Amino acid sequence: MTSITNTTVLNKSKSRQNIHHFTDVHGLPCIEKIVSSVEEMPESISTNITGTIPQWINGSFLRNGPGKFEIGDHRFNHWFDGMALLHQFKICNGQVTYKSRFLSSDSYQANKEGNRIAVSEFGTVNVPDPCKNFFLRFLSRFEIPKPSDNANVSFVTYKGDYYVSTETNIMHKVDPETLETIGKVNWSKFIAVNGATAHPHTEPDGTTYNMGNSYTVKGASYNIIRVPPTKNKAEETLEGATVLCSIPSADKSKPSYYHSFAISENYVVFIEQPVKTDLVKIVTGKMTGKSISDGFSWDPTLNTIFHLIHKKTGKVSAVKYLAKPLSTFHQINAYEEDGLLILDMCASDDGEAIANYNIQNLRKSGEALDEVYNTLCRAFPRRFVLPLKVDHDTPKYQNLNTRKHSMATCIRTERNKVVCTHEDLHGDELHEYGGLEFPQINYGQYNTRPYRYFYGCGFRHLVGDTLIKMDLHGKHMKVWEKPGLYPSEPIFVPSPHATEEDDGVILSVVITPNKDKSTFLLVLDAKTFEELGRASVPVNIPYGFHGTFNASA
Repeated sequence: MTSITNTTVLNKSKSRQNIHHFTDVHGLPCIEKIVSSVEEMPESISTNITGTIPQWINGSFLRNGPGKFEIGDHRFNHWFDGMALLHQFKICNGQVTYKSRFLSSDSYQANKEGNRIAVSEFGTVNVPDPCKNFFLRFLSRFEIPKPSDNANVSFVTYKGDYYVSTETNIMHKVDPETLETIGKVNWSKFIAVNGATAHPHTEPDGTTYNMGNSYTVKGASYNIIRVPPTKNKAEETLEGATVLCSIPSADKSKPSYYHSFAISENYVVFIEQPVKTDLVKIVTGKMTGKSISDGFSWDPTLNTIFHLIHKKTGKVSAVKYLAKPLSTFHQINAYEEDGLLILDMCASDDGEAIANYNIQNLRKSGEALDEVYNTLCRAFPRRFVLPLKVDHDTPKYQNLNTRKHSMATCIRTERNKVVCTHEDLHGDELHEYGGLEFPQINYGQYNTRPYRYFYGCGFRHLVGDTLIKMDLHGKHMKVWEKPGLYPSEPIFVPSPHATEEDDGVILSVVITPNKDKSTFLLVLDAKTFEELGRASVPVNIPYGFHGTFNASA
């Protein structure tokens, strides 16, 4: 039995360095099988149904994540490094079939052919080619590292086509029916960016927004990207993509890391957080033997900056909205109401989490595992309120948040500066579940609009171990949990002719590290959060990252 204490204490590690302990958990079960390599299953197999899968669900639940953690005698170091394994749960007439396929990326093929880690990943430096002589191997250390195309983060859509994405400049177009890799698409051949996030936002008309960095002699810039909704030719990919605007990094050689961003009806919201990427360290990584992850750092002396960009004009607001240092991977929603922009996100007060998610840590047990968990700051859902009209007539040093019962503050302190504090989007009960991440909403109907519900994973372990539904009316929670089971990101699928926000189901792939070949697709009633049914698959699946539902016509 684990116990959680939510006080922050300062202890000394065995290396005599001062490190924070954010929780005091003991007795976490080992989950090393969650990061164990598996074989692909390219031919559909049937599943065993328990309970009932609603007949109206018709389509494919697609999931992405790492599936191979070693090549030959060489092991990847970080969870983000594993070779992309694509999964499909095809649901039709109350039945479910399953298939999986490794992404046929250049990285995967090079690794396979060389039987070694031939391409560097986020936390792993490539293994030199043993066929090269010493001089050539030495010279290769001075090459600028090539970006990996191991797109293991998410499924995304552009112009109606499915792609798998990571955060480099390479995506892969895939067939959602067969999971076969169709082709490689390079962002930099269409616009001047060196990468893009794996979390674009799509408008109801199909227009898609994303963000990507660019690097020039003047330093790093953050770019807002817009991709048109439709194709002019069947073979098109990112043709017509444009850079809506560029925002110079506050530190030219150390831009902030961002995993995602938010949009409201009229604005793109970019969060410049004090998680920094040292470009010099990253570029010289091959020479120094350091991975990309070694170039990441957390600077709690810096504020977080919210940038607002008008979606139609590309104009960046002159107002800088500041908050205390925070780290965020995923936003929940954003919308405009009564002259205010409401921004909801999962955030923590420490930005060191990325470094702790190496595979060695995920495979630990006993006190060593507890220590890893206790030094990770939990993420919790928070709301910031940003006033949209700030000019010389706007009063200083008073709260501009006019929303009733809202604890968030936004105070103009200088001409174009507003200092913000957040409101918690949860009650005390969420602390018992280790915070919340992988947030999802009824995206198709409520993204950029006022909403009431969001869903996510509770984190009483290094990965999600519960599913949570949060009701913003009263901040009440519903929880699905089973001992020893680890559910993935919950995806909401609306029921036909839905009249309420939570009319539909939640889909989640549940991993069972303590039981062999017993993974299952879980289907919950989104309204009651009660289990409707599950489809058990006689295979092992590692814990993955993100997914989507592809409804059949």
